[in-house]
Amino acid sequence: MNQSHQVIQTAQKLSREGRAYALVTVLKALPPASAKPGDKALVTQAGIIEGWIGGGCAQPAVIKTVRHALIDGCSRVIRISPADDGVERALDEVLEFGMSCHSGGTLELFVDPVLPQPALTVIGDTPLSRALTVLAPRVGFSTMVIAHHADASQFPDAQHMLHDDEAIPEAFRLTAQEGFVVVATQGKRDLQGLRAGLAIQAQHLFFVASERKAEVLKRALIEAGEDPLAVDAIIAPAGQPIGAQTPQEIALSVLAAVVALKAGAGSGMAKDPQHVADVDVSGVASQDPGVACSSKTSQASSLAQRACCGA
Repeated sequence: MNQSHQVIQTAQKLSREGRAYALVTVLKALPPASAKPGDKALVTQAGIIEGWIGGGCAQPAVIKTVRHALIDGCSRVIRISPADDGVERALDEVLEFGMSCHSGGTLELFVDPVLPQPALTVIGDTPLSRALTVLAPRVGFSTMVIAHHADASQFPDAQHMLHDDEAIPEAFRLTAQEGFVVVATQGKRDLQGLRAGLAIQAQHLFFVASERKAEVLKRALIEAGEDPLAVDAIIAPAGQPIGAQTPQEIALSVLAAVVALKAGAGSGMAKDPQHVADVDVSGVASQDPGVACSSKTSQASSLAQRACCGA
């Protein structure tokens, strides 16, 4: 298997797992850099590089830039060139890193973050829950379903499915937690569905029900020992007021509310600055990325082989 195919397979695997990464492409290379324009590599937040980016001199700058890009979702251009320690420059929209090692050569690279689709977790085995899992992927969501003892064939668009609303595996919960949760039980295991939704601890939990029914069930949850603050944060009734009547129309209404909230909430990526700094950048001076986004983040991409500078 050649290196290009390996990079493509790695990107596909990361996308299936809902994990972020960046594609790094060489735009310009001056000797004695070992890369050439058009070379590419896949870089993860953990600092794993799939492809060739030369020796170790440029890797710290690339990894650090990738971590910033995965936090803010912005693509950026960086330049890595020989310089003394402590040198840092910001030239227009290019972020310049000084490289103190002796390999030499100058590289200009484009760092393009590829963020996973936001997850929509639908709880319930109802016509509405099935309609939601059909529509959600068409507006950019990956779908996860929790439907107690349900027939999986009723949810062909679901990427992940649980058949027990009382036992949520940690890996499932952590993935669902990063997205949005909709309880669409419609009278069938409402309390169990709400408990499952609360257990995920997502930032936004919707419940498709009337205001009166939602208040009754919220009181029952609190009386049963659920966190009052978490219960109070449940969004109910869910959906935009468009006069929806059929399951498909109600699903459209709910998704409109989710999309509106997503647009107001930003990218949804965990903004944890500690992950940006935990790479050894000794010998590399960099400016803290304050570069404004100049293009949209990639949601899918073609891949990659190798990049970078002096071996």
